[in-house]
Amino acid sequence: MPELPRIAWGTRRRAFVAAGLAWPLWPAGAADDEVAQLLRDGGAIIAFRHALAPGTFDPPGFKPGVCSTQRNLSDEGRAQARRIGQWFKARDLRPARVRSSPWCRCLDTATLAFGAAEPWAALGSPRVATETTNAASLAELRRGLAAASVPGRPFEAWMTHMFVLSDLAGTNSSPGEGLVLRAEATGGVKVLSRLRVA
Repeated sequence: MPELPRIAWGTRRRAFVAAGLAWPLWPAGAADDEVAQLLRDGGAIIAFRHALAPGTFDPPGFKPGVCSTQRNLSDEGRAQARRIGQWFKARDLRPARVRSSPWCRCLDTATLAFGAAEPWAALGSPRVATETTNAASLAELRRGLAAASVPGRPFEAWMTHMFVLSDLAGTNSSPGEGLVLRAEATGGVKVLSRLRVA
């Protein structure tokens, strides 16, 4: 039987997406290589959903800056955050800037992965707030992404929440998953690749 022509993984993935099909079997090695190269090239950010923090939303009595009132990382979530850091260290990739939602589960994920993080209110999870407030945060994130998307500019790492990533990038994400994002000239946001650290 003749050998079938080999097709680049990125080409295959784009074909699946164009056909409206899921792409569950993307090899980790291929994805890792693509993400690492995109980050080395610069002009993009990698935006993570915080690591595993069981539950949904924050409990009643939530207070910013008071971790005991918030949903926090589980032991597995903390281990997942450390593995993210190990992935970057193994590839000698260092973000020029690490920005995080002020929520403890995000700050903890960013600190365990990268050593430190700069709190940024715009990355915070939507709470009981007006659409205007959420729209203002989203506009601030888009401006930040546009500034980071200058060709060749060293990449940044952002740590945030599922709903924020969904609003910004128009896609779902798993706990601890990173999306490589770049601002488009049209004002949109392009998802260049995904990182799921095992």
